[in-house]
Amino acid sequence: MRVIVIGVGFVGRPLCDLMERSGHEVVRVTRNGTGNSTACDVSDRDSLNLLHEEKGEADIIIHCASSGSRGTDRVARYKEVYVDGCRNVLETFSDARFIFVSSSSVYGQRDGSVVGEKSITEPLSVTSKLLLEAESITSDFGGSVARLAGIYGPGRSYLLKRYIEGSAQIDENGSESDGRWINQIHRDDAASALAHMVESSGMNGIYNVCDDVPMLQRACYEEFDRRFKNGIPELKPAIEGKARGWTHKRVSNSKIRETGWEPNYPSYFDALDKDRDLLPSIIGT
Repeated sequence: MRVIVIGVGFVGRPLCDLMERSGHEVVRVTRNGTGNSTACDVSDRDSLNLLHEEKGEADIIIHCASSGSRGTDRVARYKEVYVDGCRNVLETFSDARFIFVSSSSVYGQRDGSVVGEKSITEPLSVTSKLLLEAESITSDFGGSVARLAGIYGPGRSYLLKRYIEGSAQIDENGSESDGRWINQIHRDDAASALAHMVESSGMNGIYNVCDDVPMLQRACYEEFDRRFKNGIPELKPAIEGKARGWTHKRVSNSKIRETGWEPNYPSYFDALDKDRDLLPSIIGT
């Protein structure tokens, strides 16, 4: 198949590598055309038309681009990259299958409940609401959506990094003292799930992409303390200003597992034990 991957970053790069190893023709697309990628700004119809003219049709397109902004223009960039970007790509490449990589932050639950693809989606942040709008556009065009949990991997684990730095906390949650549920997915498992969706033509609709073991903050930090002897963070009021909102939920991956996909790292601590690059890249040993 001819596959266009929009966004060749933390997840997009290993996804491209997987697709190429499987024998697919992969067109790597980034906003600035760095490395061996083709430049294209998905928020600009003229830029997409040029990509279409230069590269021709595609069998499938995966939109896994980053918004590229954490500053004051974050909301504007989310709208441009995700809402406008999805619509533009779908209208320009109308014959291609389309997969939009979204986030489990579209679930705003705070009651500790298990959430599946049919659960209510009431995002708590403006950016997550924009992701949900992009999902709606994707669904209207017959595309598929992958809702990724918190992504970690070599060089990126905010959970462990904050713990080692001493800036982690257990979030107060009413009468509960164990904090909130944490839902994650290893970068390579995220890529393999997307590759699985590419290879499975019947996988339409929405799929949660996360590992098998959500963790309560206290249990996670107790295991960190056992391994790293850096103490257990204090219980403090939750930080409400998080970019995608403060939630307390357990994301289920049952639906995508039923299609035959399974994570190589069923839990975060499986990854710490098995991914030789993960721990040294975070703590520098």
